[in-house]
Amino acid sequence: MEIIIRAVTMFIILFIIVKFLGKKQIKNLTLYDYILSITIGSIAADSIISLDTPLYDGIISLLVFGLIGYLTSLLSYQNHNVEEIVDGEPLVLFENNNFNYENLATAKLSVAKVLEHCRLKGCFDINELDCAVLEPSGDVSVLLKGKAQPITSKDLKKTVQKNNPKQTLNHLIIVDGIIDNEELKKAKKTKSWLTNYLKNHHQKLENITLLSIDKNNKVTLLTRN
Repeated sequence: MEIIIRAVTMFIILFIIVKFLGKKQIKNLTLYDYILSITIGSIAADSIISLDTPLYDGIISLLVFGLIGYLTSLLSYQNHNVEEIVDGEPLVLFENNNFNYENLATAKLSVAKVLEHCRLKGCFDINELDCAVLEPSGDVSVLLKGKAQPITSKDLKKTVQKNNPKQTLNHLIIVDGIIDNEELKKAKKTKSWLTNYLKNHHQKLENITLLSIDKNNKVTLLTRN
């Protein structure tokens, strides 16, 4: 009977903690989320079957780890730097018709494993691959070259042009009010250009949600207002 009471109690507390932490698919868990989930699950399991341990000890432990997860999520939402520390940054594995071996070594991924991820995303020919990125969740995002991309309804409504520029990754210059100087250099832009652009568009840095530039120098600007 005591085990039943413990199990029901732990289930209720876990349900409350999950509701506070927010919904996230298992496959989208970052390493931090995975560690937190394993720890909370282990505490709950031990609290249920360890009858010699007071139940309130397990409840307090769960609440502490739940609070840690909630505060971390809150700080990550409010501060991009904290999010990068906790979740990590995306790594470009393939770009400009070649693998980035430095990033492959960092991610501990072999070329064969990257190709496997590409096949799972429908890319079986490396010549059709424009870019592959390892996301913080551990999933690999792939971008196909223009001619290899699936036909959409938008494509059917217009005449196919022979010299369509290929689609590439945009340079994310500003994300959540934080300037990425490396991306600014890759886009061949200067800080003076960025300052003038924001001034001409009457925007403040802290109000910028996203500012990106594509290969055709087209600027996409999203603000909080």
